[in-house]
Amino acid sequence: MKWLRPIVGVTLGTWLLVGLGYPLVMTGISQILFPYQANGSQIRVNGQVVASQHVGQYFNQPQYFWGRPSATTPPYNPEASSPSNLGPTNKLLVEHVKARIKALQASIPGLKVSQIPISLVESSGSGLDPDITVQSALIQIPRVAKATGLSEGFLTRLVDQHVLGPQFGIFGKDRVNVVELNLAVYEALHPHQSS
Repeated sequence: MKWLRPIVGVTLGTWLLVGLGYPLVMTGISQILFPYQANGSQIRVNGQVVASQHVGQYFNQPQYFWGRPSATTPPYNPEASSPSNLGPTNKLLVEHVKARIKALQASIPGLKVSQIPISLVESSGSGLDPDITVQSALIQIPRVAKATGLSEGFLTRLVDQHVLGPQFGIFGKDRVNVVELNLAVYEALHPHQSS
């Protein structure tokens, strides 16, 4: 029975150190050094949380820019983050892509298939991607302008103001956060209702 006491002591000590102490210390450090990120990168409008900067939102209204398709059900469900797992020869994937192309062409008259960026018809790996390419935003301007009454020039400037460079300056391409861009559109339409 001599061996039982050290085993229990080491187990409890390890649990307290690794299971309780370490998470509390890391949480405290992150709250001090990175409070915005540690609390979910929340975007607030009039003091209320409306979104997270790093989780896409589902937009399908013509007056807003659309993000990447989401493979989650319902779309952009953070509790079900996952890719579609459909391969390039899968008939269901081909049907989804064709339906997305058709929806884009219906919403933007004259849009050719060759003009549609791949990121607007294929879902992201997480199903929660908040960003689209700059081209993906620019081709939607005619639809958003028609639905909102905002000029195409104004919307182009809005897109330009929301272009983010590559991640850490080296990974990927320039991109646009759809949630932040759509909040800017909302603010332009409702200047006295948001802050």
